Amino acid sequence: MWLSLRIITPLFLLLGGVRGKDNVEKCKLVSESESAKKALLLLEPLTQENFTVAVEDGKEKYSYAFRVCGDVAGLTNAGLVQLKDGEKKVRIGNYNQTRVIGGSDWILLIYEGGEKYDSHCSKEARKAMIMISCSKDTKAKFSVVLEDRDKQEDCYYLFELDTSAVCPVIPSKLSAGSIFLIVVFCCLSVYILGGFLYQRLVVGAKGVEQFPNYAFWSEIGNLSADGCDFVCRSRGNREEPPTYRGVTTEPLEEEPEERDDHLLPM
Repeated sequence: MWLSLRIITPLFLLLGGVRGKDNVEKCKLVSESESAKKALLLLEPLTQENFTVAVEDGKEKYSYAFRVCGDVAGLTNAGLVQLKDGEKKVRIGNYNQTRVIGGSDWILLIYEGGEKYDSHCSKEARKAMIMISCSKDTKAKFSVVLEDRDKQEDCYYLFELDTSAVCPVIPSKLSAGSIFLIVVFCCLSVYILGGFLYQRLVVGAKGVEQFPNYAFWSEIGNLSADGCDFVCRSRGNREEPPTYRGVTTEPLEEEPEERDDHLLPM
């Protein structure tokens, strides 16, 4: 049984990764490029979410449904759909006709090939432009900006989506040495505080003996002091080394010759 689980688990994870990759690959780029593919991959965390927003324009009430590289409102290849009166569906853009422009902290996602206008914009196909911007909030926010259709061509619907998925990764400014010092300081703090509480509450120590391993650190301190005293300080009882004294140039006085004649027997 355990062997089966060990085999099935990696296979499940592998299939999940392939599935996630397939989700973003459903978007077919009109013009493929490395920059567009790279920007599209950043939207992978959003492929499993559906975004909706309700709009009231005078007496009309309608809503928009949007999804990254996925069907919405039950329409095949439709990435953004307008819902009128809860029933009528207007295809605004298809994810199989996608354009992507990426910036430092934003991505412009464009869905083309929607339903044609009845009388506006020379009856060209509708187009949706979704400006996906970086936001530190964990919950994404989808909103409508405008529908630009008062011209002859190149009309579009503009939307905004604020999400943290496109926020750039800020590298850590701490060096390896700084991180090491922080870890050492934290460990030392835990050691001192935990040892102090243990000595006081469990052992019942008082005074300086509450410091953890007081005898050990005292011995190290004494040995360090002795070593410093031996190396750096001069001792008063050290013998003065012999010094060379030059020979005087003054003539020596002749000592009187001692006679020991009186010592001889007469």
